[in-house]
Amino acid sequence: MNLLPRSLFIVSPRLGALLATGLLAALAAGCGPRDADQPIIPSTPLRAVDTPPPEYPIEIGCDQIGGKVVLQLTVGPEGKPTKATVLTSSKTQALDDAALKGVQRWRFEAATRNGKPVATDIQVPVTFNAPASRPEHCGPA
Repeated sequence: MNLLPRSLFIVSPRLGALLATGLLAALAAGCGPRDADQPIIPSTPLRAVDTPPPEYPIEIGCDQIGGKVVLQLTVGPEGKPTKATVLTSSKTQALDDAALKGVQRWRFEAATRNGKPVATDIQVPVTFNAPASRPEHCGPA
């Protein structure tokens, strides 16, 4: 036999939204007990330190090909790329390969959560412009 009125178990939509918001905030804050002496350490975003443009592949310079590659890049806690995949191809394999190879040299200051470096996924567009003039090694057009 239930001694509590049924209406006590019904949550209004507004109260439900407030409870959900509070629950999400508690989960985001870590929700565990925290010592009063323990400082709150703000998170920091990933920051590029050294990201030189990848080298244009000389083997396609004679064809005056350019293009854009979009990569999915995982930057590890050490600030180095640990994984790179092509999300959007340039439609030229040499450009896609040059982009993948070039970003491996990139260096970042890792993002942090609670003061500790963490892996971060980002999308990176890499644009290759065809040489302004036909390279000399190509010979006459």
